[in-house]
Amino acid sequence: MKRIAVIPGDGIGPEVIAEAVRVLACVQQKYGIAFQFEHFDWGAERFLREGVTLPDGALQTLARDFDAIFVGAFGDPRVPSNKHAEDILLGMRRGLDLYINLRPVRLLHERLTPLKNRSEREIDFVVFRENTEGAYCGAGGFLKKGTADEIATQEEINTRRGVERIIVAAFEYARRRGRKRVTMADKSNVQRFGGDLWQRTFREVAARYPEIEAEHQYVDAMAMFFVLDPSRYEVIVTNNLFGDILTDLGAGIVGGLGVAASANIHPGRVSLFEPVHGSAPPLAGRGIANPIGAILTAAMMLEYLGFDHAAGAVERAVRESIAVGEVTRDLGGTLSTREAGEAICQRILRD
Repeated sequence: MKRIAVIPGDGIGPEVIAEAVRVLACVQQKYGIAFQFEHFDWGAERFLREGVTLPDGALQTLARDFDAIFVGAFGDPRVPSNKHAEDILLGMRRGLDLYINLRPVRLLHERLTPLKNRSEREIDFVVFRENTEGAYCGAGGFLKKGTADEIATQEEINTRRGVERIIVAAFEYARRRGRKRVTMADKSNVQRFGGDLWQRTFREVAARYPEIEAEHQYVDAMAMFFVLDPSRYEVIVTNNLFGDILTDLGAGIVGGLGVAASANIHPGRVSLFEPVHGSAPPLAGRGIANPIGAILTAAMMLEYLGFDHAAGAVERAVRESIAVGEVTRDLGGTLSTREAGEAICQRILRD
């Protein structure tokens, strides 16, 4: 029995997560995998009603009682500070030390990419984004705020431990998957101190994996090559800020955020799985949100839990649905969110 904590979140989150959970129920029926889902109402509604973001003891409960956490999206215009989203999502990432943000960039059908004459075989790589340090660690502040002399600082924190473990994770993934190249992205020609730490650590870790080519690129050049020649990449590793930017660009070249999946992982521990897209409040309740990102995120969770065959079946069903146009409007189809989820479910059951 695998216990899954489900946190649907805000906006379109509950709609797309409902379809992904439906797909997991079909997987359960098809493959005999036992899941127990427990839903939590952490999000904007509860925050506005009670002032609660992450309840006391939440992280301990998640770490102790669950095998994985499945999350929707957070963000609501009624909370302009986005405090609840930061407290819940970043709170779980940092509090559970989920240092790997893993983002596949995999083309599911050639008609989805805006790039000319690119096949599915040519766009298939993963990005390992450091998830707990860097520019997103919250270090910095204001001096003389609100005056003409105002100063704002935002500090980037890199530790040897944090840098090394994300680089090791990228090389270990490459070794397990038979991938031959790991590319590290930084801006060490300008950000010399953090860049120096990343450069030295990357070289030292790479020496432990002589069968894998270790390559370095500046992040601005990498962004260009994502568009010009994405086939050159297999595994990418980078810091928190650059990983955030590059992976959204990666989503853009495979069909948009609606098909983008991600995982926040600490190997061997309870980990968190969330689709990449935001809460999209204008789309909420209209039945038009694309559930594929959430469904592919569920496939990543299945793989993490050791159900590789079931994960592969989910991805095949998604690919087949895209190929025949059984998708939502953003991908050129006519189906509602629920109909798109149901189409994928039926393909899994027929597989």
